[in-house]
Amino acid sequence: MPEEIIRSLTVDGLRYGYRLLPRDPAAGGTRTTEPVLVIGGALQGMFGWPQMDDHLGPVADVVTADLPGMGSADPLPPGPSAPVLRAAVTGIIDDLGASRINLFGFSYGAAIAFGCARHDPRRVARLVLGGVPTHIGEDQRAYWLRATQALEQGDAEGFASQAADGLMCLDPERHVHRRELARRYVRRSFLHALAHSEHAAASLRRALGDRPDFSGGLSGVPALVFAGEHDTVTPPELQREFAGTIEGSRFLTLPESDHWVVLERSDEVADLVTRFFTDQPLGPDPVTRLPHQTQGTRAEQPARSAPGMCRVPGPQLSRGAEVTPEESTPASPPPPGSPTPRTAPP
Repeated sequence: MPEEIIRSLTVDGLRYGYRLLPRDPAAGGTRTTEPVLVIGGALQGMFGWPQMDDHLGPVADVVTADLPGMGSADPLPPGPSAPVLRAAVTGIIDDLGASRINLFGFSYGAAIAFGCARHDPRRVARLVLGGVPTHIGEDQRAYWLRATQALEQGDAEGFASQAADGLMCLDPERHVHRRELARRYVRRSFLHALAHSEHAAASLRRALGDRPDFSGGLSGVPALVFAGEHDTVTPPELQREFAGTIEGSRFLTLPESDHWVVLERSDEVADLVTRFFTDQPLGPDPVTRLPHQTQGTRAEQPARSAPGMCRVPGPQLSRGAEVTPEESTPASPPPPGSPTPRTAPP
């Protein structure tokens, strides 16, 4: 396998960087695609996506990043962050020498990826968004403020436990694949981030203060949106509603998973992303292609549960055909001995 390349860049005086794993020419096969840039959550840096390396490495250059405010990059200054982050992504595309890339954004990173695609769709070949935090209620914001207060008081362990619980479905009536293993892993990952990033607390506060803009729709970019069926950050039906604002997009849910579907179903997610970026069928069942919706159209929002409790997804779906769940086999979070990625709140 080719050796990874680490590149340092600046945007508006802020230092940031990216990691490039060049496609392995020895992998064989004829199906290749444009470089893939993976953008994770607010504390998630460039070393947290080994499953993407394994699945995408044979078909594309794989790029992960420490964008401003993430990982080892400089913290974001006061003021709106979206223009700076878009410019940082454009800087990576230019530095790669690519005319277009594939973009995968997860959780907080979904807002960055979506914003980049809307701002300059000509540079985005395909777009995948997962765990999209389109609707963050005041109860969730209050929960995260309490968690960050614990951190500010020096209780890193308490914060990590609250953070892990707040992003997961803990309802025993809802089966989540390897829930306890994922929960321990997420908690440990938060502790790792706090120990290795001097501005982790500031990044968390920034993520809470920012209100990502998922309005306005998108056209001209093939797009896929996916969610864990028990996601408690934003319920799947609301993520599906958002997908309906993207012209010709596809949406699906992955079973027995919650917001941390990328851990609980890591192999399925990586395979799904690889298939979409290489224009392959997404699985044995057809995935619904959604009609374009009028800007601002949204279904009546159902009541939200408190963080950590899973609400049964209701029948309120945006207009279009029904959601088609993917058939999949169980996958595991990375084993406890594997490198610990940095994780992020929504």
